[in-house]
Amino acid sequence: MSYTNGLDKPTDYFNTVLYTGDNTSSRDITGVGFQPDFTWIKQRSDVFSHVLGNSVSGDNKFLSSNGTGAEGTDSSKFRTFVSDGFQVGSHASVNRTSDTYVGWNWLASNTTASNTDGSITSTVSANTTSGFSIVSYTGTGANATVGHGLGSAPTMIIVKNINSTNDWNIGHPAMGWDKRLFFNSNAESSGASWNSTAPTSSVFSIGTASATNTSGNSHIAYCFAEKKGFSKAFSYSGNGSSDGSFTYLGFRPAFVIVKRTDSANAWHLFDNKRNTFNPNDRGLFPDTSDAENTGNQIDFLSNGIKFYSGDGGYNGSGGSYIGLAFAENPFVTSTGIPTTAR
Repeated sequence: MSYTNGLDKPTDYFNTVLYTGDNTSSRDITGVGFQPDFTWIKQRSDVFSHVLGNSVSGDNKFLSSNGTGAEGTDSSKFRTFVSDGFQVGSHASVNRTSDTYVGWNWLASNTTASNTDGSITSTVSANTTSGFSIVSYTGTGANATVGHGLGSAPTMIIVKNINSTNDWNIGHPAMGWDKRLFFNSNAESSGASWNSTAPTSSVFSIGTASATNTSGNSHIAYCFAEKKGFSKAFSYSGNGSSDGSFTYLGFRPAFVIVKRTDSANAWHLFDNKRNTFNPNDRGLFPDTSDAENTGNQIDFLSNGIKFYSGDGGYNGSGGSYIGLAFAENPFVTSTGIPTTAR
């Protein structure tokens, strides 16, 4: 199988950078390879909240995946995007001297457009090639639809009400669109977030839940549509063994995030830069401010992932899990060249 969707080089659309802090008040973090539209930063060596910035919200704005708070404004944290990366201030969560950091970066369109596909007009920065868009919209409090600009149905949606204290809401097809997960807490629940309606190629649906549709409040949605050889929203069952089950992705991953859906366990996040060889044992946790943990065991393979622990967070016996992954290399490129394991 070969891939002809223009994604032979996934680092044109998603890339991870590592850096060490220096406490300067305005510092460009470069080496991303493009100007991102969404950057997610985490302090690796100490306990600090995640810092998420996006180009639709604008400069000096940030959210934290491990909290319920409204969008903040703080130029000492996330500042802006630059042509080859992003700019941070001197806050310890993003740039304390000698501390280590990771920044995950996604490319949308580097611009915005008004979208009238849904019953609510949205502002969208969309990349139809990579299947990623950032969507801003104002809630109505009534069942509605929102245009996402991708041209194909999203397989994972992450929404935050940025004007008030509310949970992050996450939708994934493996759970069904009558349920939601949260970044900032551990339990899956039923709810009116998605109006029990799967996304289409043009819109996603929202119900009356305050987290996704408070009347008069602004909301940010991150929408991910699956692309062969580049991204995949996946699910699997754990076996509780040190010889965990294999999950096929169709590419060697650069970024993997997983969550157990049938019990209260933390999110786990892995990438190919903090570990450049197998086993990948350096986890971070989107729902906590914890520093990097080295007790995890996952292999990044040429075409998928495999866990090497019975930890309930990612491989408990009989556990149900969902995840999202992005590629370092497709398993087979458009030229027919296969990718090898690390």
